[in-house]
Amino acid sequence: MIYWEIFIAFLIPGIVGYGGGPASIPLVQNEVVNRYEWLSLSEFGEVLAIGNALPGPIATKMAGYIGYEQAGILGASVGIFATVAPSLILMIILLSILYKFKSSPKVKRMTMVIRPTIAVLLGILTFQFFFQSYENEGTLQTIILIGLSWLFLVKFKVHPAFVIIGALGYGAIFLA
Repeated sequence: MIYWEIFIAFLIPGIVGYGGGPASIPLVQNEVVNRYEWLSLSEFGEVLAIGNALPGPIATKMAGYIGYEQAGILGASVGIFATVAPSLILMIILLSILYKFKSSPKVKRMTMVIRPTIAVLLGILTFQFFFQSYENEGTLQTIILIGLSWLFLVKFKVHPAFVIIGALGYGAIFLA
């Protein structure tokens, strides 16, 4: 029963809270403080403060914490899933519609316009990461990471996810 309550408590703000996390905070507060009485108002304020201090979407952090407090790891999982479920379902529906009309000339034109825009944005992001790495870690570390990444991606055909994990490991060992 508690898992169902956690699911409903975070699904409703996810559906009704147009605008994402900040818009859904009062709705979450209504569910967890007023309706289910899992937290007092001051406890909710503390959870909100911690959620704001940590990186990432606030609604999922709050759902994870409150779900964990009420029902452990499974409760946290249910809370997080309930928070993202409305967006996930809409995305699946919209992608299925887009897939249905993928051969439409309008959709093809839209895709042709979007691809270069995304490429430019990713290019800008890459340069920003490069210069931040250069400024923070120095020339030698930046060259080592670029060289190793290129070697593993191009020469050894390693999946990019493994290269990213390797770079994170390199940073944890040599740059900590």
